[in-house]
Amino acid sequence: MNGAAYFTARLARGLAERGADVHVLCPSASGRPHVVERDGVVEHRLRSMPSLAHESVSLALPPGVRGHLNRLLDRLRPDAVHIQNHFLVGRMLANAAHTHGVPVVATNHFMPENLFDHMRIPEPLRPHMAGLAWWDLGRVLSRVEHVTTPTPAAAGLLVEQGFARPVEPVSCGIDLVRFRPVSEGGPGRGSGSETGSGQAEERRRIRARLGIPDRRTMLFVGRLDEEKRTDELIRAVALSHGSSGSSGSVSSSGAPGIQLLLAGHGAHRGRLAELARAEGVADRVVFLGFVAHEDLPDVYRCADVFTIAGIAELQSIATLEAMASGLPVVAADAMALPHLVEEGRNGYLYPPGDPAALAARVASVVSEEAVRARMGAHSRSMASGHRLEDSLKRFEQIYRDVSVGARTSGAQVGTGRG
Repeated sequence: MNGAAYFTARLARGLAERGADVHVLCPSASGRPHVVERDGVVEHRLRSMPSLAHESVSLALPPGVRGHLNRLLDRLRPDAVHIQNHFLVGRMLANAAHTHGVPVVATNHFMPENLFDHMRIPEPLRPHMAGLAWWDLGRVLSRVEHVTTPTPAAAGLLVEQGFARPVEPVSCGIDLVRFRPVSEGGPGRGSGSETGSGQAEERRRIRARLGIPDRRTMLFVGRLDEEKRTDELIRAVALSHGSSGSSGSVSSSGAPGIQLLLAGHGAHRGRLAELARAEGVADRVVFLGFVAHEDLPDVYRCADVFTIAGIAELQSIATLEAMASGLPVVAADAMALPHLVEEGRNGYLYPPGDPAALAARVASVVSEEAVRARMGAHSRSMASGHRLEDSLKRFEQIYRDVSVGARTSGAQVGTGRG
């Protein structure tokens, strides 16, 4: 469960809805190999075992996989293969595809920082391991026909790490129908303060349905793991209340009555709950856990501001969902997050590792409903530049281009597949 997985699922379903014949190859969540069709997509689930690195990760077992891939490629004769990671399955599939003359597209969602905590890499060894990880990634991607990544910043990162091939930024895209702001209907329908009143009332109704206290709410959606740095969000809540926790820090940055809503699960949930108790804000930090697919849009709609502290985000689908839902954003000034924030227009950036600055930015957003509403509307406008339909169209064109290129190359050497 991560952004790459959600992107893959949306891409597969979206392509199928547009008439493509889509097959997905991935590890089985139960461990048992099987084939199932869902939402018009055929899933080929490989035999797998639980990962020691993370509870939500299953690892495919290599024995028999290559033979399975050869039979699958012989039967399907795909126009293109699109890999979403360069690890076991993606690497083996790319190699098999090339053997069968099938062009390969690769999208990179990877940064070494996403693995360090799960693999329990000691801090002193991390720079060396990062270098090896980037080298391995470059070796795999150098053999594919087309490379994409979600943002210009992510593309630039690959170049910085010595990758010499062209890299195209293609947004993960967002469903602007499913993720939308709270409605402007009801008693507060109108403009200005009346519209804001109606939206605030709907947020209260949604909070009641989800069992969330009716307070000003800063939201984070994602895995509760080390690289997400969710502890900064909890410390910001404590500072907003002038609480004195184990660190003894006290601040009067404002935003009285604010709470933090955490939607998702991960290895650090226990530590985060303990931190909230130590900072004296256990009653202001709400752990929703895993959120059902149908409830996720309302989780965004019940919040006042979206906050994200991660420094290893190549785009952040959750931030895009929040923006499409009409939420202002306060984000760490790191990696690709600045692409999603226009200072003072849809939110603010803050220096990573500075929860006091985060608390101050949040306070400036939620202190007045008119400010929150104006920034939320601009977030929605920015999100419209990341329409899922546009991403689907671009990937369709990429598949056509690499397929035509493969056929042309095959014809020139007399090995076309017909």
